[in-house]
Amino acid sequence: MKGNSRTPQGTGEGGAGVSGVAAPALGIIIPVYNEAENIGRTIEAIEAKVATPHRIYIVYDFDGDSTLPAARAYLQKGVDIAFIKNPERGVAGAIKTGLREAEGEWLLVTMADLSDDHSVVDEMCRLMRDGYDLVCGSRYTRGGEQVGGPRLKKLLSRLAGLSLRCLAGLPTHDITNSFKLYRKKMVDALILESTGGFEVGMEIAVKAHFSRYRVAQVPCSWTDRQAGQSRFRIVKWAPKYLRWYLWACRKRVRL
Repeated sequence: MKGNSRTPQGTGEGGAGVSGVAAPALGIIIPVYNEAENIGRTIEAIEAKVATPHRIYIVYDFDGDSTLPAARAYLQKGVDIAFIKNPERGVAGAIKTGLREAEGEWLLVTMADLSDDHSVVDEMCRLMRDGYDLVCGSRYTRGGEQVGGPRLKKLLSRLAGLSLRCLAGLPTHDITNSFKLYRKKMVDALILESTGGFEVGMEIAVKAHFSRYRVAQVPCSWTDRQAGQSRFRIVKWAPKYLRWYLWACRKRVRL
């Protein structure tokens, strides 16, 4: 595929992963940018906590990314990992490229910084088997929590989720969380317009809801990163989140 560079088991190109067979139902997409300090622990957490058969897709911008050698070491340990080079560069591009190129019936977007709660992934997959098309990890529903992180970011995120649930009928309390599980057929049917950062997950969620796809949420925890540098830019990306917030409100008014 265009822009797709995969090196399973370190033995040439291909998309079959370490098993040499068709991709499992679950594809786990991790956009990365110099995450050598975190990627090993993230892969280990996924392997320890996710029982659903899966393949991990590392989506990177440039060949010198420090994440790559650290992640490739896990191929030798038998972990099913594929590498996808992002031709668009940037977080939004990495997520969109991963959703477009990764194989599997269900696609999970998760971060490389150990912030997400992988213990709930099997429950998210169970909801997919029950017929849902999008399952959102929610820090702000009963049973969820957020540990650390900038206070302003947390306040704005919580307000966005709770107010959109009331104003636009979104079936999640946490619309801005990037930790979401998507049915690939649904994502392929949507036209994605986000160009900035993590707001692409919000765009998909509001478009899925108003396109009458089935959306659910599961409570999860979120913990601020302990190593490396966050690429989240609240001032730069807030207007992009606002775009989809207003889009959802307008759609609800027109119904």
